[in-house]
Amino acid sequence: MGKLRTMAGIAASAAAMGTAMVVSAPAASAEGGTPCGVEAKACISLGSNQAWLMSDGAVTYGGVPITSGKPGYETPPGSFKVTFKNIDHWSSAYDAPMPYAVFFTTSGIAFHEGSLTEQSHGCIHLSPEAAKAFFENLHPGDVVQVAA
Repeated sequence: MGKLRTMAGIAASAAAMGTAMVVSAPAASAEGGTPCGVEAKACISLGSNQAWLMSDGAVTYGGVPITSGKPGYETPPGSFKVTFKNIDHWSSAYDAPMPYAVFFTTSGIAFHEGSLTEQSHGCIHLSPEAAKAFFENLHPGDVVQVAA
């Protein structure tokens, strides 16, 4: 409990100073060998290039292969919440399609259908089948955990 209070104090201090940060409690190991806690609805392992859909700590889909952010555009680790979804999103920043986009950061990072051989500008690329599954199963407010 001490670590949670410390992290809450750090978050409150950051808020008082007007800075933004992602604070998450240490992840409890979920069933199925993922690096995420039981609160995660989606789990990403940047180290193993895999992602899972979860329910109450149990894997419901995956692990599936992913690609993530390339050098200079690294996908940030942390705990986030799905902000919105767009089945036919078009990135104006990179002039590129983002089918089945599920956004989970305020900086535009999302799960979406994309290349599994080329790294992204921070997004999590999924196969067409996996992108559809993540789109159908994740909703605004759901927790997405990104583990290094």
